[in-house]
Amino acid sequence: MRVTRHAALIWLGAAIAVAATLRLGVWQLDRAAQKTALQQERQQREDLPPIDAADLARTAQGAQAQHHRRVTLGGRWLGPLLYLDNQPLEGRIGFVAVAPLLLGTGDAVLVQRGWAPRDPADRSRLPPMAMPDGPVTLAARVAPWPSRRFELGEADSGAIRQNLDVAELTREWGVPLRPLSLLEQQAGRPDDGWVRRWPVPTPDIGKHHGYAFQWFALAALIIGLTLWYRLIRPRREDRR
Repeated sequence: MRVTRHAALIWLGAAIAVAATLRLGVWQLDRAAQKTALQQERQQREDLPPIDAADLARTAQGAQAQHHRRVTLGGRWLGPLLYLDNQPLEGRIGFVAVAPLLLGTGDAVLVQRGWAPRDPADRSRLPPMAMPDGPVTLAARVAPWPSRRFELGEADSGAIRQNLDVAELTREWGVPLRPLSLLEQQAGRPDDGWVRRWPVPTPDIGKHHGYAFQWFALAALIIGLTLWYRLIRPRREDRR
């Protein structure tokens, strides 16, 4: 059977479309596998023994390797609380209270001390939190620095902040900050009205499986339609 230029282009286009959709399907499966691996790694780190306070990371690379690990360390609270705004939890918007914990090594670490809902009647009304003087012992989990959010205009300088910058806070507080944060844990603390039930990232792996199925189904549809219109249907018509 002689293949015309027009037919060759149709076959080529179909082949490219099938290859592209199959590749996208494989990519979605790969994304699901990556998220599964990250979830397993997170759980493994949470199950490890606590980090010794002396081993708490001082570099960004070292901090990344300690994310989600438990740690117990001592220090002193430094400076007034800051309130990180627009922090969602279980469908509500509120504040995360943060403060630096001055370590015995002379530097500090940013502690996310708890979450509280925003007062709908007065956005500037800030919930109180105890900041005891003297040495404290803190049970926490290592976390990344709070993610940066979009903000209009210049950076905030009051008690309520949209974003926190390591370099700016280092200048403001007068002590170097380590490139990580700590999530204060509720264990052993009195109920002071602050929520320390920190959200756990739950990767939507099923979403990627669904996308992969759609891409593979589209590839099968392209193959089926191409075979029908270019081979099966013409042959049936020739037989008639």
